[in-house]
Amino acid sequence: MTAPRRPLALITGASQGIGAATARLLAPRYDLVLGGRDEKRLETLAGELTEAGPVTVRTVAVELTDDDALAAALDGIDRLDALVHSAGVGELGTVAETTAQTWRHQFDVNVVAVAETTRLLLPALRAAGADSGADVVLVNSGSGLTARAGWGSYAASKFALRAFGDALRAEESGHGIRVTSVHPGRVDTAMQERVVAHERSAGGTSIGTADGEYDGSRFLRPESVGAAILAALTATRDAHLTEIVVRPQG
Repeated sequence: MTAPRRPLALITGASQGIGAATARLLAPRYDLVLGGRDEKRLETLAGELTEAGPVTVRTVAVELTDDDALAAALDGIDRLDALVHSAGVGELGTVAETTAQTWRHQFDVNVVAVAETTRLLLPALRAAGADSGADVVLVNSGSGLTARAGWGSYAASKFALRAFGDALRAEESGHGIRVTSVHPGRVDTAMQERVVAHERSAGGTSIGTADGEYDGSRFLRPESVGAAILAALTATRDAHLTEIVVRPQG
């Protein structure tokens, strides 16, 4: 008797943080393609997941802003049940001090690379969508809902990402593809440590410090955001979680 086919999920930014946490949560249900820049970390995570079984894991070390390398890395994926966009950058600064290079870099990673990855994988997503349904999840931010001083270019990229999700949802619902934007508050990740360091160096206060040291316990755990992603993916097909907002408790 043939075993039932396991669905396939591709996660960008899977080498650490929310992406790695999501991979661990999806592994019992999905075979995985793990994307990221750090090949060693990806291979380590793949080994961890396959040892726990019964998941099949493929790693793809690629720079998402390199269009040719990205196309080559994704070639051959003809069916994809879930695409989770977790890769992103966060560079802070006031409008007065943020250069054009920073604006372009954040939009290239947080918006353009997401759009191009999705475009390349749409035939594979539609193949699954026509059968059992497919999902695209965009890991956005609270900054995709509200912009604050000093967060201008980052927030603008996340507002654009939200708009991309809205357009994709309207265009692809007829192909059986659901699109979910997940807007977490501040999450205990390496990027958050850099954000807190920036806030302190700028002369302000940060909720992420205790006795002058970084305190990740004040933020969401990456696994909590991963659980929200899993909820979107596993919702029954009559339901569509279009936006999920997750905030730290307290």
